Amino acid sequence: MKLTPKAIIVQKFGKNAQFTVDEVQDVVQNGCPGLAIPQKGPCLYRCSLQLPEFSVVSETFKKKKDAEQSAAEKALEKLGIDPSPNVPSAEEAWDKLIASVKHLFSNEFLSSQSPLRGHFIAALRRDGDLYGSVPASVIAVCDSKLANLCKLINPKVESSHLLVLTYSMRAATRLSEFVVTSEGQLSIWRKDPYPPEIIESSIIRQSESPDSICIEAIHIPSSLEMAVHPVTLNVSSTGYYLDVIARTLDQTDGNKILVSRTIGKASSEMRLYFAAPKSYLLDLSSDLPNVEEVVDFEGSLNPRASHLYGQDIYGDAILASIGYTRKSEGLFHEDITLKSYYRMLIHLTPSGVYKLSREAILTAELPMAFTTRTNWRGSFPREMLFMFCRQHWLSEPVFSTCSNSLKESSESSRFYEKSAALESAETGKECTSGGGTTASDNVRCEVKIFSKSRDPILECSPKEFYKKQNESIENTSLKVMSWLNAYFKDPDIPLEKLNNLVGALDIQCYPQNFFKKFSSYRFIHNVQQRKMGEKLLQANSINMLNAIPEHGIYCLSIGGPDSGIYPSNGCLSFISYSVSLVIEGETMKELLESREEFEFEMGTGAVIPQVEVVTAQMSVGQSACFCKELPPQELILAAADDSARTFSLLSSRACCLEYHITLLRVTEPPEDRMEQALFSPPLSKQRVEYALQHIKESCATTLVDFGCGSGSLLDSLLDYPTALEKIVGVDISQKSLSRAAKIIHSKLSKKLDAAVPCTDVKSAVLYDGSIAVFDSRLHGFDIGTCLEVIEHMEEDEASQFGNIVLSSFRPRVLIVSTPNYEYNAILQKSSSTIQEDDPDEKTQLQSCKFRNHDHKFEWTRDQFNCWATELAARHNYSVEFSGVGGSGDREPGFASQIAVFRSRSPPEEDDLLKDGDSAHHYKVIWEWDGNGLSRSSL
Repeated sequence: MKLTPKAIIVQKFGKNAQFTVDEVQDVVQNGCPGLAIPQKGPCLYRCSLQLPEFSVVSETFKKKKDAEQSAAEKALEKLGIDPSPNVPSAEEAWDKLIASVKHLFSNEFLSSQSPLRGHFIAALRRDGDLYGSVPASVIAVCDSKLANLCKLINPKVESSHLLVLTYSMRAATRLSEFVVTSEGQLSIWRKDPYPPEIIESSIIRQSESPDSICIEAIHIPSSLEMAVHPVTLNVSSTGYYLDVIARTLDQTDGNKILVSRTIGKASSEMRLYFAAPKSYLLDLSSDLPNVEEVVDFEGSLNPRASHLYGQDIYGDAILASIGYTRKSEGLFHEDITLKSYYRMLIHLTPSGVYKLSREAILTAELPMAFTTRTNWRGSFPREMLFMFCRQHWLSEPVFSTCSNSLKESSESSRFYEKSAALESAETGKECTSGGGTTASDNVRCEVKIFSKSRDPILECSPKEFYKKQNESIENTSLKVMSWLNAYFKDPDIPLEKLNNLVGALDIQCYPQNFFKKFSSYRFIHNVQQRKMGEKLLQANSINMLNAIPEHGIYCLSIGGPDSGIYPSNGCLSFISYSVSLVIEGETMKELLESREEFEFEMGTGAVIPQVEVVTAQMSVGQSACFCKELPPQELILAAADDSARTFSLLSSRACCLEYHITLLRVTEPPEDRMEQALFSPPLSKQRVEYALQHIKESCATTLVDFGCGSGSLLDSLLDYPTALEKIVGVDISQKSLSRAAKIIHSKLSKKLDAAVPCTDVKSAVLYDGSIAVFDSRLHGFDIGTCLEVIEHMEEDEASQFGNIVLSSFRPRVLIVSTPNYEYNAILQKSSSTIQEDDPDEKTQLQSCKFRNHDHKFEWTRDQFNCWATELAARHNYSVEFSGVGGSGDREPGFASQIAVFRSRSPPEEDDLLKDGDSAHHYKVIWEWDGNGLSRSSL
C-alpha cells in the first residue's frame, strides 16, 4: 500500500516532526488600475513542517490536509526520499498474476473474506460437468488485485474489460499442476478436490439462504427496435445465479457469460451480463500476452448496454444487481426496475446529472451560468464533471489554474496535488500544487479530459479571469458540461454548428477520440428522435389555444389575484408544481412528478424554459396551468413510478405534458435583502426619490432610463406629478421588459380612466437593446437615468457606455448610481466595520464581498470619482457627486454613490446629429400613447 508523504515523514521522525497549519486570507484585486479592493476569498491554509535539521513551508490550499501533504512532499524532496512506491515491471507483474491465480484455488482461500469466495462455493454446488467450474469472467471482475496487475502488464486493460479475463486464463495455463483449463472454455477447475471438511464448513456458512429468491432485473436487447423490459431471475439456494442469468440469455450455463465491472457506485453489485462470442480467440500458449484485441464478436453491438457501461457490449444483456460481497455470507441482491434503469440512463447525460441531483427530472435544467454557492441548487459543476467522467470511464479531469501573474496550480480528484508530468510536458508551463494566489491575482482555469488510455478528449481554456479560484474552476467546469449537454441533446449536430459552439465556450475537441468514445449514444439518439417525431405528429392535433409558440407553451392560463410581487432576475422563486401525462381524448391524467416546494434562481436557466417563462408572468400567490410537447422519452420514464404502464401509454396514444404551478414566494437578491434590512425607506426607493427630485427641478419633459429592468423607476415616477411627457426604457432582457410593459400599461391605463391630473405622459416606449449601442431615437433627451446598472457590466463595457451616452445620446442631465464598495462592511454586518480615520482600511475590507452575485465589479468612492470626472471632462459635461444611504460626511460615505452629469454645450448644439448617426438599433417591445392605445411585439 502506498504511503502518503506525511505518513512517510511521521514513520521516519515520529514526534520530532511538528506540523503547524495556519489560516491564510485569500485576497484579490479589483477596480481601476492602481486602486486595490481586497475581496474575501475562500479560507486557505499553509503548513509549516519543523524537522530536527530544517523546516519547510507549503503553498496555500483549501484543505488543511493538502497543506500538510505539500509540506511533507517538500521535506522528502530535501531529504532525497522518493515517496513513490517501486512499480513492478510487466514481467514481475506477470509472475505475481500467476501466483495470485494459484492462491485463489488454495484451501485457505475458501476461508477468506473475498467476494470471489462466494462464487467458488457456488461452483461446488453445480451439477455434472460444471461441478467446481469457476467462470473466468467473475475472477476477472471480482478480484481488484488481478485487475491492477493486468494494468501493469498492459495499460490497454483500462479500455477493454476482456483483457483481464484473457490474462487470468493464460496465467491459469501456467499452473497445470494445480488447475485445469480447456481451449475455448471460459472457466477454471481446481485439479485436486478440496478436502471434505473444508467443503462442508464453507457450504454450511451459506446454508441459511432462503430456498428460492426472485430478483427483478432488466433485459436490454441488442436491437433498438425492441423495448427494454423487466425480467425475473428465480435463483435457488442450491444453484448458481450466473447459470440462471445464462438461461435467461438462451445460453446453457454461466461459463458462457461475460460480466462487466460494477456500474454506478463502486460499492454496488450492479453489473451487465452478456453472452461470450461463439468463436473466442484465445491463444493460451504464448508466454507473456500483450494483445489489444482478444475477441472476434459475431453478434450485433448493443448500443444501449454499451452506452450504459462505457465499453462495447455485443448481443442481448441483462442488467442485475446481484453478487457476493465481503459484508454478507449469503447472496446479495437488489431489484432493478425500469424506472431505475431510465434514471441510470439519464444520469449519463450532463443535464441528467443535474436533474437527478435536484430530484426534478421534468422541471430542472442545467443552468447556463454559475452564480454563487449561496444561490446554486443541486450538484456543483465541478462535482458533476467528475461524475460524468467516472460514469463514462474517462480519466478524471485535470485542472490547471493560473493567475494574471502567470503562477499556476492544478487539482486532482481528491485534493490539490501537483499536475502529472504529462500535463507539464503538454502545456509547457510550470505547475505547482495548491490554489494560492497573491493579493493582486485574478484566476483563470483550464481543464483537460482524457480517456483511460490518456488519449485527449477535449480541453477548455476560457479567457475570463475570476476573483476566486473556486469561481474559476466552477465556471470552467460548467462550460465543459454545457458543451457536452449540447452534444448529448443532438449528437447529429452539424459540424459547423458544433465548431461555433466550441469557439463560443473556448473548448477544443479532439473529434476522432470524442466520437469514438460516444458513438453508441448516437445510435440510441437517432432511434429515440425518430420515435419522438412520430408521436409529435400525432400530438399536433391537440388544441393550441393561448400558445406561446417560441417557447413550446400552449393552453396557458394564469389565475388568482395580482399581488404585485413579481420575480426578477437574480431572485429565488419558490414554487409548488405537478407534472402529468395527458392522453388525448381522455380526462385521465398520469401524475409523473410533483414537488410541494421547489426553488430556482430566475435568469440562470435552472429550469426548463417553459417553467421560467410562465413563472416570470406570475405574481406571488397566483397559479398557472399550461401544456407542452413531450420531452425525450427516457426523461418521462425516469420520472414515472409505473414506467411499464407509462411506456404503454406513450407507445399507443398521442400525449402531452401538463404543468400546474403555484408561485409561493420570492426571495429577493442578496443586495435587496441587505439594503432593506438596514434602510428605511429601502435604498432602492431612496434612489428613485433622488432621481425624482432632479427630474422635478430640471422640468424635464423627456426621460430615458438606461437599463430599466422590470421598470421599477418608470413605475414609481408615475405615482408623482412631474412635467414628463415621454418616458422610455431600454434593457437587454425581454423577460424584464415584458414585466415592465405589464406594470406600466396597467398603471397608465388606470390613471387615464380615472382622469388623474398628474398624468401628463403622452408617450411611453420600451426598447430591447444594449445601452452600449447608440440609437438615434433616444438622442437629446432632457434627462437620462442609469441606476445600479453599470456594476452588472464588465468594467470596459461600463467605460464604453459612459463614452457613448455622453458623446452620442447627449442627455441634458445624466444621473448614474452604483454601489459604494466601501459601505459593504456595514451592509454585510462585518466584524471589521470601517471606522473613521482607521489606518488599516484595506484590512477591514478584506472580509467584504460584492453585494450581488452578478455584479462584475464594485467601485470605491475614489474609483467612481476617477471614472466620472475623466468622462465628464472628455465630453464637455460638469459632474457633481452625492449619494443615498448613510452620509457623505462620515466614513465610509454613501451606500449608493451618485454622479450627476450636466451638459455644458448649448441646447441647439446638442440637438444636432452627425451624418450617419440616424441608425435604429433597438427593437420596440411595447409602446403606449396618451389615448390609451398600446402595441406590443412580445
